Formats: sequence, C-alpha cells, structure tokens
Amino acid sequence: MAIQLFKAKYEVEECLEQIKECLEAGWTGLGFKTVEFENAWKVYTGLPFSHYLNSSTIGLYMAIDILKEQYNWADEDEIITTPITFVSSNHAILKSHMKAVFADIDETMCLTPESVSAHITDRTRAVMYVGLGGNMGHYHEIVNICKEHNLKLILDAAHMAGTRYKGEIPGGDAEVVVYSFQAVKNLPTADSGMICFKNGKFDEIVRKKAWLGINKDTYARTQNMGNYKWKYDVEYVGEKGHGNSIMAAIGLVQLKYLDRDNAYRRQLAHWYTDRFKKYEDKIKLVQIESGCESSYHLFQICVENRDELMLALNAAEIFPGVHYASNINYAMYSYAKGTCPFSDYVSEHTLSLPMNLYLTYEDVQKICDEVIKFIEKN
Repeated sequence: MAIQLFKAKYEVEECLEQIKECLEAGWTGLGFKTVEFENAWKVYTGLPFSHYLNSSTIGLYMAIDILKEQYNWADEDEIITTPITFVSSNHAILKSHMKAVFADIDETMCLTPESVSAHITDRTRAVMYVGLGGNMGHYHEIVNICKEHNLKLILDAAHMAGTRYKGEIPGGDAEVVVYSFQAVKNLPTADSGMICFKNGKFDEIVRKKAWLGINKDTYARTQNMGNYKWKYDVEYVGEKGHGNSIMAAIGLVQLKYLDRDNAYRRQLAHWYTDRFKKYEDKIKLVQIESGCESSYHLFQICVENRDELMLALNAAEIFPGVHYASNINYAMYSYAKGTCPFSDYVSEHTLSLPMNLYLTYEDVQKICDEVIKFIEKN
C-alpha cells in the first residue's frame, strides 16, 4: 500500500454529531459553532483574542492590512520575511502593497537573528516569522530584536497548532498570530484558520473586515429574542473571509485530540531520527531548539540528489514532499535572487518525509530503509 506524505485522521463519529447539531439548528454559517470554537481556542492557547476565518491565507492578508492601516505604514514599507515558506506568507505582504525583504534561515528552517538584524532599515515595519514544520527556531531572539527596533512581530503559525515552549503555547508577545486548520494540518478541517490579535481593537476590526466591512454579522443580528435585526452599517471595504459552523464543528472535535495526535507525530519523528543517527554526515536533520515541543507538522531531511531520492521513494510507493521551494525563485520575488544562500541550498536539498497519523513503526522503518539504501548507493 502506498505511503502518503499526509493523510488527515478524523474522529468521524464525533465530527458527524457536531455537524448534525448545525444541521438540526438550521445554522451552518458564521456564528453558533464558530463562536464556540473561538472560545475553545482561546482557552487552549491562552491568547486573548481569536477570530475564526475560512483560511489562514486570508488571515495573513488581514493581519498585514490591519496593521498597516492602524500604524500608518506606507506603500513600499518593508516587512522582513523568509523565502522558505508557502507563498501565502509573502503574497500577503505584496497584496498590502508593501515590500517583502528576505532574510536567511539556518538548520532550524527558521529566520536567523543575524540575518534579520542585517536587513533592518528605516523603512522596516515588521518581521513575518514562520514556525516552519512546527519549530520555534530563534523565535525569542527575534522577539527581542523586534522590541529593540520597535518592529511589529507577525507569527505565521500555520504549522504550529499545539507547539509549546517550556509547556507554554508561543505567540503572546507577537502582535498577531495566524493558524491554519487546512485539510492536512495538525488540526484538520476542510479549510479554515484562526487570527489572534494581541490588541482587542484590532480583533473588533478583523471581525468586520472579514464580513465585508459590515459592523454586525447575521448571527449577532439574531441574538435579540430570536428576532432578525436587519439594520447594519458598512465601515470598511472588507473581504468574505469568515469561517462557517460546519468547519468549526470539525475543528472543535479535532482540538480535543490535537495534543494526542502531536504526541504521535513526535514518536514518528523519534523513530526517523533514531534510524538516521549513523548517517548524519549524509542526512542532515532539522535542529529542534531546547525547550521546544514541536507539533512536527513536518519531518524534513537535507540530502544530496534530493530529486533522485524522491523518484526512488516514489518507485517504492512512498510519496514525500518539498517544503518549500524558495519563494525567491518566483517572478514577483526575483529581485532578491542570491541574497539568501542557505535558503537556496535548502530549496534544492530538502525533503519532507511522510508524517501522517496512520503510519506504523514498520512503515517508518520501510521509509528509512529506502532512504538509507539510496544514500549508500550515492
């Protein structure tokens, strides 16, 4: 049987029960379960505000849009970011008519403090920090750099659902944290996300902007003795970005099992790491910082002949992935070519091995056998 990179594992009967509540109530849109999920997420993370959206991509865009508006940033002001991320991280910067300035990463797959500091100019306004694979990297050093230079910190936590540092969920010191609950993420729904501002005023704004700028959503307008209050004002030219109760219903169930599932991901990572110890000269592993309990959304290795290894694994019905090609390779970011040498190396040599929750110990051993067989031949 083929071994897939990702395969979401749902608590099917519980999810169906939650969805049934929505259908029986006749309410599948914004409100009802979305409010319940927001409250549950605040309890889980300890973050003060959470708003449920239809994707983390819209969350990243709204995060920058609102920060730019509220802090009077200008077009072409700069946000320091990473080239090794899904394009939604950096597209959010461009969509807000700001400039993505690329700093380099290291073996943690996250931004290095040295590179971030080197790219700060009088037009720098924020740092977009991506916890790739669920890792913390140099997060706390970046927090200190932002404080020192009066920069806003945007935490792209798409891979970080359940990541902890010394027992605590990170992000309380960021201006905004954006999570993904997309179909293959650690807390899967069909697609959705959560935006968590530190500032309550900004939370109020995103709730309006995510509903086309309307200042009172349809659910709120039914809360007065069940009467539908039709009057509202439109305060912004907003987006249709809010989440719905069906996806939130799934999220509520999956949240209950997030820590359990992440514990198994860490077990998978341990099995991989144990097998590759003897080959550390040819198989480079991502460095996990002390004190970080990673969500392990990804298990990445750096190898020579990456593309050939992928073909060899495919021939054995093992299907890994790449996270990610350097965004600098894409036309809209090509102005930064040659500025991030380690990111360039990672882009050509990194492989993400299967991390789905249906993997067994035997599956991991088979994958490792195939990787090692290829490495020893090459």
